[in-house]
Amino acid sequence: MTTKEGELIESFLTRGVENIIPGKEEVEKLLSSGKVLNVYMGIDPTATRIHLGHAFPLRKLQILAELGHHVTFLIGDFTATVGDTSDKESERPVLTREQVEENFQTYKRQAKKFLDYSKIEVRFNSEWLSKLDFAGVLKLTSHFSLNDFIGRELIKKRLTEGKSVSLPEVLYPIMQGYDSFALDTDIQLGGTDQTFNMQAGRTLIHDLKGKDSCIVANGFLPGTDGRKMSKTWGNAVWLEDSPEEIFGKIMSVSDDMIIPYYTMGTNVDVSVIDEAKIRLESGENPMNIKRELGRIIVRELCGKNEVEAAEEFFQKTVVEKKVDENAPEVKWEKSFVTTEEIIKMIVDNGMASSKGEAKRLVEQGGVYLNEVRVEKNSEEIAVGDGVVRVGKRKYIKIVK
Repeated sequence: MTTKEGELIESFLTRGVENIIPGKEEVEKLLSSGKVLNVYMGIDPTATRIHLGHAFPLRKLQILAELGHHVTFLIGDFTATVGDTSDKESERPVLTREQVEENFQTYKRQAKKFLDYSKIEVRFNSEWLSKLDFAGVLKLTSHFSLNDFIGRELIKKRLTEGKSVSLPEVLYPIMQGYDSFALDTDIQLGGTDQTFNMQAGRTLIHDLKGKDSCIVANGFLPGTDGRKMSKTWGNAVWLEDSPEEIFGKIMSVSDDMIIPYYTMGTNVDVSVIDEAKIRLESGENPMNIKRELGRIIVRELCGKNEVEAAEEFFQKTVVEKKVDENAPEVKWEKSFVTTEEIIKMIVDNGMASSKGEAKRLVEQGGVYLNEVRVEKNSEEIAVGDGVVRVGKRKYIKIVK
């Protein structure tokens, strides 16, 4: 094993990793054995866009591909029609096949920023899950206990509160476990919220194949407001955001998010991250380091030619606040605003002829608050400096 290979393995096993099953030593030994391993990560196409948090495990998949392993990027076209609620307190809406197919169309294109498809195989779990008959499902369920499922914290909470837990939800971990079995997996890669489902894969592989498999569970990149990155909260850095949006969003994160964003939001060497930590601890202005972080992320997502213009745009619109002096002002006492409230401001100030037109502006990505794109149906967007931009040159100032 070369020094470079050793560094890649160490990065895979440590950078942003929360849990390794059965343990780091065992997986490191497996990765260093010279054996070509079967590795996979799955994603259910439940939306049309991928954000920066999704990019983190994609980069890890690419590491294993570079090391010569058989890597599968699995599209959960079958499981997406059921819905996984591992990290949710209510049932997830069931998608139709048409919705799943529509969502998937954009996934491969966006993931291409991080995955070399000449080295990574793309597969769909409908290949095997759609072929299971009832006898096959019963055989799989015999390896698990209902007690294990209802003992999960979120499921227990929903049952205690009298909320519904559907039977398809009970079967979801088994379906994901069967994915791992069908791919004869040596290493499963996923988020910590997927640990229970990935353990189901370990169980089936052990019971039906007589071999042990491993799990590498990663942490999550927080959204720009510190909460989980989510479309609903308007705090996601989307891979297809404009360079100006990306730079503005990175500059909006709190100082304590700088290192997590370096770690899980970039592909820089760990030495760059260590240097950023030292500079922060020595008392350097975090804004300097955050600007460097913004440049790195714009360069990695959009290309080096976009960096200068993105930073210049931020400087003029946010730092220097070069907004039209005649821009209308809206009095606002609350520290948060919703998409619906912004839509009303746009209509009330004559920047759209109707509520429907204002909604279309939002849906088409033409409305920004402090240079962060306003998402449809966002419930809590921090007002901050309070500059709403509609299109390229129309502004509304939100003042207290």
